[in-house]
Amino acid sequence: MQSSFQHDVLIIGSGAAGLSVALNLGKHVKVAVISKGALPSGSTLYAQGGIAAVLDNSDTVESHIQDTLVAGAGLCHEDAVQFTVENGKESIEWLISQGVGFTEEGGSKDTHKNQFSKTPESDESNPTDTSRYHLTKEGGHSHRRIIHAADATGHAVSSSLCDRVSEADNIEVFENRVAIDLITHKKLFLPGNRCVGAYVLNDKTSHVELFRARFVVIATGGASKAYLYTSNPDGASGDGIAMAWRSGCRVANMEFNQFHPTCLYHPQAKSFLITEAVRGEGGRLLLPDGQRFMHRFDKREELAPRDIVARAIDHEMKRLGADNLFLDISHKSTEFVKKHFPTIYERCLEYGIDITKQPIPVVPAAHYTCGGVITDKHGRTDVNQLYVVGEAGFTGLHGANRMASNSLLECLVYGRSAAQHIMKKFDEIPEPPEAPLWDESQVTDSDEDVVLSHNWDELRRFMWDYVGIVRTNKRLQRAKHRIDVLHQEIVDFYSNYKVTNDLLELRNLMTIADLIICSAIQRKESRGLHYTLDYPEQLPVARDTILTPTNFSVRDW
Repeated sequence: MQSSFQHDVLIIGSGAAGLSVALNLGKHVKVAVISKGALPSGSTLYAQGGIAAVLDNSDTVESHIQDTLVAGAGLCHEDAVQFTVENGKESIEWLISQGVGFTEEGGSKDTHKNQFSKTPESDESNPTDTSRYHLTKEGGHSHRRIIHAADATGHAVSSSLCDRVSEADNIEVFENRVAIDLITHKKLFLPGNRCVGAYVLNDKTSHVELFRARFVVIATGGASKAYLYTSNPDGASGDGIAMAWRSGCRVANMEFNQFHPTCLYHPQAKSFLITEAVRGEGGRLLLPDGQRFMHRFDKREELAPRDIVARAIDHEMKRLGADNLFLDISHKSTEFVKKHFPTIYERCLEYGIDITKQPIPVVPAAHYTCGGVITDKHGRTDVNQLYVVGEAGFTGLHGANRMASNSLLECLVYGRSAAQHIMKKFDEIPEPPEAPLWDESQVTDSDEDVVLSHNWDELRRFMWDYVGIVRTNKRLQRAKHRIDVLHQEIVDFYSNYKVTNDLLELRNLMTIADLIICSAIQRKESRGLHYTLDYPEQLPVARDTILTPTNFSVRDW
């Protein structure tokens, strides 16, 4: 039996961005949060390093802005960088008020909850001094400004926000749901350009549900699952970007997919990232013979921006024919390593690697989508009442290369800004119109899932081989040819069979891969994360790559 729901705000995604929106809305606002898996889920949970913010007296907002602009290789939007950095400290204070226990100087986690709540002794005009927290340093940063919860910051943030959501009477969480498509006035044959809800697959019942709302927020994360090797969880399949594109939203800079330089290389390890903070605290990158090599690529050595480090590792692996290189922190004391990196220590030990005594085998892996759906500083898109926040959005903050630990900061700053804008417009927006239930009368259950598994594998492999860390015109054209062939197979499958999680993700990744490939073909230079042997130099003027659904060849289906 099909179900229908109506709320004031529908939030698709349950990571830091989506939950920040939910918790910053008024208590009278009826909110639905769609979670792809169980709550918590998403990439936030797996973030290790921390959150960049100016919290130390020796640091400045201007310095954080400049570091971000340099890392972004000329493509950052300065207004977006300034807006994000200036709201950094307030966002950290808000997180602490939600119960996040950041590591203090001396190594202990903060257990003092809700310290910024209004009380007779303390109010929001006099917040607790954040100088007591330990700050680390990561690649591209000129100061120690990464506040963290040991090496499991994402878990601490996600757990605290989930606790607050579960306590909120106005927020209803729908777990194990996969969004299929947005519902707009255009699809309902109504005048105007408004988003009014979404069709959502209940993965437990296999039924498609109708969700209607006055405002819709996409917070579904990035699309690194388009690549064979990724640090991201399985759900990072670009669902929100693909849905927004199909609904008429422009996207920008999809060619800039960040490859994290150091993911654990082990046959049993899946998507386990070795945080950049290991290099920030003195970790050394080594060749198989134990020699260091980063000094040959950048004077900042291991603390160069991620694109440079990832490209250096990729170059050395190909030059030597090596399956992996190594990251060594064993020259630090055992106490230091266990205190700063307890999660990494325990996980590596499970695979027989004692990081206090031996180097960690590492490889680069797809990690972060720097492009996305074009938004303003409030998360607004080209479709009215549709907001996009977090990794799915393109604010202009990251430019051609995201600087370490600016991602969670972006989730918090833009999540709060979107919520504030929704509250400002709340009384102006009418209830959503009626919409039809999902029609699956013309489709049947699939008996050819082998097609899905084959296409899954082929897509991710040719994206890794042809649209990876180093690109060429020939590789990109081969990728474009393959995506065109696979596209028709998936269209036929989607048109004839009932939707499943795997089918929906593959459908979305086909769109995402096409967007990445077409964007990469358009950029005739090497800049930041996009490096091509055919155009190794930067052009004198930096321009965004903007794709528009109404006049571009990427398929809208």
